[in-house]
Order: sequence, then C-alpha cells, then structure tokens
Amino acid sequence: MLQGKRIGLGITASHCTYDVLVPVINALKDEGATVVPVITHSVLTAATRFGTGEEWIARIEAATGEKVISTIVGAEPFGPSTPVDCMIIAPMTGNSISKFANASTDSPVLMAAKATLRNGSPVLLGISTNDALGLNAMNIMKLLNMKNVFFIPFGQDDPFNKPNSLISDFTLMVPAAVAALKKQQLQPLLIIHDKK
Repeated sequence: MLQGKRIGLGITASHCTYDVLVPVINALKDEGATVVPVITHSVLTAATRFGTGEEWIARIEAATGEKVISTIVGAEPFGPSTPVDCMIIAPMTGNSISKFANASTDSPVLMAAKATLRNGSPVLLGISTNDALGLNAMNIMKLLNMKNVFFIPFGQDDPFNKPNSLISDFTLMVPAAVAALKKQQLQPLLIIHDKK
C-alpha cells in the first residue's frame, strides 16, 4: 500500500510509548515505504527507565536503515530538495502539539512537518499526551481543522486515573498513512482503548 513512498517519521519525547516504534517502522517498511527518522533534541539526550537516547537511536537506525536526522538544518531540506510523501509524528507529545498548532518550528521534527505542509503533502499525528483534554484540547481542535493534517485514531488510555490523557492506537499507523496520502482522515477518529 505504501510501495515507493518516502515517509518521514518524527519522534518526540513520549518515552513510555517507544516500545511501539520498531514494530510500526517494520509495518511501514513491510508495505514498501522508505522510513526517514527525525527526532527532537530531548529524544537525543534523555536517559529514562525506558532507555537512553543513544540506545533508541541505534534501534531506530537499525530498523529504518537510515541515519536519524537530529538537527533543524538537517530537517529543512524536506521542503525544497528531499521531500517526503507523508510526514508522520508518532509519538507526539503535548509540548510538540502546542508548538505545531501555533506555528513554532524549534525542533527538527516540527521543521520537517512545516516543510512537508509547504509542499502540500500530508502530516499524520500520533498523539500521546496527559493533557490532551486539558490545556492542549484547543490545540488539538485547531490541528483537526488544519489542511493536510490528519490523526492516527486516538482515545482515553486511562480515563479514571488520567482523565485528560489521550493516546493514538499506533497499530493503525499504516492504514492512517494510506488514508492521509489520499487526503482523508481514517475513521473512526475517536476510539476506545481495550484494557488488558
């Protein structure tokens, strides 16, 4: 479904969701896509109980077969000279949601997204944030109405303990990307997460 497509994969600092990264990279590649990884500075430098930046970069580069882009200068050519067919940002934190909705491009991931929109190509967001139904709700609503911006379907992951939290179902990344390339939003947008 994605044969011959060049897909940018922006990764922001939602460290608890990184376990899905390699499987979704593999899923995109299995459909024939080339996956170009782009990371924020915090991904590069953070060391958490989920692993260090160096460990994750090594895993991401091994999975994609591409060098990670970790600078704004490195991401800027996504606009004029080395465009992608679709830019996916997953996981996308509340911090990056807020910045993207308000036209801030202070990270490589957001620069790659801006460059992709400049080309009229789709940007697909896979959100993971504890304040989606709090202060960031207005930013998500703004992005839902932005041309060429689409979402991997999302829902509350823990409504009683974290009532403002939303997370995308990253297993839907491939069909969401296929839909975004057709300039369509994969439906249903709002989902219920199964608790296991």
